[in-house]
Amino acid sequence: MAALTDPDLLFAPETRSLARDLYAGVKDLPIVSPHGHTDPRWYALNEPFPDPAQLLIVPDHYIFRMLFSQGVRLEELGVPTLDGSPVETDGRAIWRRFAEHYYLFRGTPTRLWLDHVFEHLFGIEEPLTATSADRIYDTIATLLQRDDYRPRALFERFNIEVIATTEGALDDLKWHRTIRDSGWNGRVVTAYRPDAVVDPDFEGFASNLDRLGEITGCNTGRWSGYLDAHRKRRAYFKEFGATSSDHGHPTAETANLSDVAAEDLFNRIRSGSEDERERKLFRAQMLTEMAKMSRDDALVMQIHPGSWRNHSPSVFQRFGRDKGFDIPTRTDYVTALKPLLDCVGLERDLTIILFTLDETSYARELAPLAGVYPALKLGPAWWFHDSPEGMRRFREMTTETAGFYNTVGFNDDTRAFPSIPARHDVARRVDCAFLARLVAEHRLREEEAHELARELAYSLAKKAYRL
Repeated sequence: MAALTDPDLLFAPETRSLARDLYAGVKDLPIVSPHGHTDPRWYALNEPFPDPAQLLIVPDHYIFRMLFSQGVRLEELGVPTLDGSPVETDGRAIWRRFAEHYYLFRGTPTRLWLDHVFEHLFGIEEPLTATSADRIYDTIATLLQRDDYRPRALFERFNIEVIATTEGALDDLKWHRTIRDSGWNGRVVTAYRPDAVVDPDFEGFASNLDRLGEITGCNTGRWSGYLDAHRKRRAYFKEFGATSSDHGHPTAETANLSDVAAEDLFNRIRSGSEDERERKLFRAQMLTEMAKMSRDDALVMQIHPGSWRNHSPSVFQRFGRDKGFDIPTRTDYVTALKPLLDCVGLERDLTIILFTLDETSYARELAPLAGVYPALKLGPAWWFHDSPEGMRRFREMTTETAGFYNTVGFNDDTRAFPSIPARHDVARRVDCAFLARLVAEHRLREEEAHELARELAYSLAKKAYRL
């Protein structure tokens, strides 16, 4: 039976030989995963993963959004409801339903990642179908009970040098403390995600600010105390290895108000202002405030704007956040970021990494901005564009203006732990194929391509994220 993944995956015939050589030099490099959403509890407790469905299907919105689009209910896939109403809990039943619909993923990056996981992690070369579903389920379920398939063992097998999780500003980081105190050598760090205490539209915002004050001892009823609370939490996160903050705002809009105006705005927001313009302005001001704090405490700032979160209110109300109904929107960067850049954009020791879900902004806005402002770097193709085509478009549309060294390599940005090696493998293959094409066109020397392949796969991420 043929393998699920071909050794020449993503290599064009005309440059295949050189792409193979470039890939051979980077395929076994350690994985640096500087931004993602895996659960630190896994590494802290090191318990066996649950059944195959709970590991691979239930937490992965890439999978269940596709199935939902074809009429499969989220309850049938075991996705938990907010009110605790019943959902499917039989892992085998969930797996069978997934297998029956696996054909839906033909041509998608999800299919590439899953086939890689099946073959390289579980030794499965039989295609997943309704007929093979039980056999594959049993194979995976049996392996998951072995000690060498526990989280820490897989971390080491995946050759992960460092992985960053993402925790909210109110998180006590107890799992990171458990990891640190365990004596295990795996490097798992956190990242500071303050959305719940900077976005007035975040559910429970007022009580979140109260809680922020309680855990920091700062008066979050006042502007100065609120900012001090952020500084304290950022310092606390740094104690657990944080080198970055992360900001998932609806837009890239920033503001640079005077201290007096910012304090006045905060007072209105703290009092529960329902004025949409004021709430947007507060989010915008807080991006600039976070950038100023990054200038002071050296946390790398990541901005992930442009997603209309929870586009379906009924799904949000029933299942909560991160259930696949986040949709890309058109995003402005040149005008939106100007107040922040006027404030800190020329800082050479500050790193702000920009991501986008609006590919039309690559060549028009993002590459020119990153190609001149010392503080700016471009994050890799993100989320809906984390695909071979998306990665190629990113390189084609940004390299001419921003070059390679105003980008930050690759990060997998995933909750799906088993897919991390697959995602990095795809990124390395795409970059090697792109570099091979530049060599074939006599735009790059072969020795430079080998150096760049290593930078893109490993070194740039370490440098950008200060790891």
